[in-house]
Amino acid sequence: MKLNQIADKPGSRKKRMRIGRGIGSGMGKTGGRGGKGQTARTGVRIKGFEGGQMPLHRRLPKRGFRNTSFAVRLNEINLGKVQAAIDAGLIDAKAPVDAAAMVKAGLMRREKGGVKLLGDGELKSKVEFSVWRASKSAVAAVEKAGGTVKVLAPAKEEDAVPKGKNKRKALEAAKGGDKPKGGKPKEPKEPKADAKADAEAEAPKAE
Repeated sequence: MKLNQIADKPGSRKKRMRIGRGIGSGMGKTGGRGGKGQTARTGVRIKGFEGGQMPLHRRLPKRGFRNTSFAVRLNEINLGKVQAAIDAGLIDAKAPVDAAAMVKAGLMRREKGGVKLLGDGELKSKVEFSVWRASKSAVAAVEKAGGTVKVLAPAKEEDAVPKGKNKRKALEAAKGGDKPKGGKPKEPKEPKADAKADAEAEAPKAE
């Protein structure tokens, strides 16, 4: 075999479609853009246009909140990988294992916001972990092996006074049930006696 005989597998390289090369090419004239007008040009933004009326994405109310830009980005590490690093001599099990030690061992590229310890895999060594978060299964596995897990994330504090939706639910529960739609609770109506019974009661008794 020579260098000039080496080739890619058939179909691995596909020739690009050359548009606008005449009507005989199959993709000539309009080049797949249809007729004339705005849609034949670049930079078209009319997919949400509804003829001038208020579009749907502006008619709908804004609800909810996304914490994406403020969320803490964590590295997820399983116990099995930590044990493999200990067996390879990359991590000293006698010293506290934190994000810096895992970066040094090559388990992750950078610390980011911290480490979340997950319980997949088997941990045989007694290790003292210092991580941002840890799953319940990971904490149970570490404690079973004789180690400890120190969670660095602040504990979530519950509001002493309920707010918003929780406040409304608490008030409704204190009043004794859901609030009726009509505003004031309706008083139960007394059952009406039969007309015949009323007539008999009102009629004078014969002596």
